[in-house]
Amino acid sequence: MKTEQIFTSIANAVAHATGKALTFGLCVLAVLAWAVTGPYFGYSDTWQLIINTSTTIITFLMVFLIQNTQNRDNAAIQTKLDELIRASKAKNRLIGIEHLTEKEVEQLRKEIEEKVMELTENKQHRVSS
Repeated sequence: MKTEQIFTSIANAVAHATGKALTFGLCVLAVLAWAVTGPYFGYSDTWQLIINTSTTIITFLMVFLIQNTQNRDNAAIQTKLDELIRASKAKNRLIGIEHLTEKEVEQLRKEIEEKVMELTENKQHRVSS
């Protein structure tokens, strides 16, 4: 198995597991257990360091896993949308617009909104005539 496939499998598994209520519950229990042990350890610096370090490491790693999952999901959705556009009577110029700059996408959005407004006005005009 390739490294990329291994990473994808692990990222999917972790993303799936961390999105469950059970995982959230376990994390809450871990924090409660840490808090309850505070008096036993005298609320020492080491006791505080344990939770700070643990949460920092987990957060750091989760950012990359979440970003990886979102990137793949977005690419898959975009590919599906591109195929729907290609297979329909829609304009193929919209395929790949995710690679345009924000200004270019905004300009396309405005053009499409204007066309929709024109079509709506024409349709209303025909109905009222």
